Amino acid sequence: MTSSASPLKQHTDERAIADLQREHGRALFGFLLGLTYGDSQRAEDLLQETLVRAWQHPEALASDHDSMRPWLFTVGRRLAIDARRARRARPHEVGDDVLEQSALPDDDVERSVTALDVREAVRALRGEHREVLTQVYFRGRSVAEASEVLGIPAGTVKSRTYYALRALRKVLPGYGRDAA
Repeated sequence: MTSSASPLKQHTDERAIADLQREHGRALFGFLLGLTYGDSQRAEDLLQETLVRAWQHPEALASDHDSMRPWLFTVGRRLAIDARRARRARPHEVGDDVLEQSALPDDDVERSVTALDVREAVRALRGEHREVLTQVYFRGRSVAEASEVLGIPAGTVKSRTYYALRALRKVLPGYGRDAA
């Protein structure tokens, strides 16, 4: 019932593994499906791993038991437990939709790239829009203070700020909300 894959390691004959799968595969799959809460892909993976274990341990098939089913179910259950523990030990995987909605990590390189992109976009603005943004956002001045420094009415500061930000949103669609 065994053949030699290497001089040191004995493996179960492939025909015996095929017989095991034919005789016990469906029942073992159903059992594993229950252990994986209906996840057929995981159950199939566990079934295959269980059969690999049977292939690696020819002594289990050489025993005088009437059926291999208890041994296969025990191996499959232990593999399912190990797999569940391994999944709990690593962080939960998230889908692309969650990643798209999450904030970007606080990364110096990312901040530097963003700053370069914003500087380039601000340089592309008309001079009057650039001046207003410089006063309000980069120097932290209020509308009234920017109005005084630039010598223009406060309403003009507000409207130029609005149109400057709108222009930036068109140039930088990945940053903030898209323009209407």
